[in-house]
Formats: sequence, C-alpha cells, structure tokens
Amino acid sequence: MTDTTTIQLTKNVLEVLNWAKEYPRQTYNELVKKMAEIFVYVKKRNQCDEFLHKIQQPKMKELWNDPSDEAWECV
Repeated sequence: MTDTTTIQLTKNVLEVLNWAKEYPRQTYNELVKKMAEIFVYVKKRNQCDEFLHKIQQPKMKELWNDPSDEAWECV
C-alpha cells in the first residue's frame, strides 16, 4: 500500500505549478510541499507582526492624539 493520494486540479492551477517549478524535473509533490512550508512560515511570521502591531497600538494612539502636535500645522 502506498502513501500517495490523487487530487484534482484545474488546468490553470496546473499551469501555475508548471511555471513555479525551480527545475524541469521537479515533482508536483516537491513543489507543493515547498509551497506549503513557505505558506506556514509566512503565516507564522504574519501572526508575530500582527501581535507586535496590536501591542504598539495604544502607544501610537497616545502619540498621534497629542494636541501639542497641532501647533506645528499652523506654522
């Protein structure tokens, strides 16, 4: 018994996969695995960026809502 499955892809997805190959003999399995690993890495990184953004928001609101900054706009 093998550990492989069959998935259905539209022809345009297949074209994108063919275009994305790093070398002509790269298998779809290798390509999809690499794409999935990159996606997971970017997703984790984005979560960190969102976390940092959320913890910075209160301080940024404090700085942006500083009434003394308005004096500079009239100069």
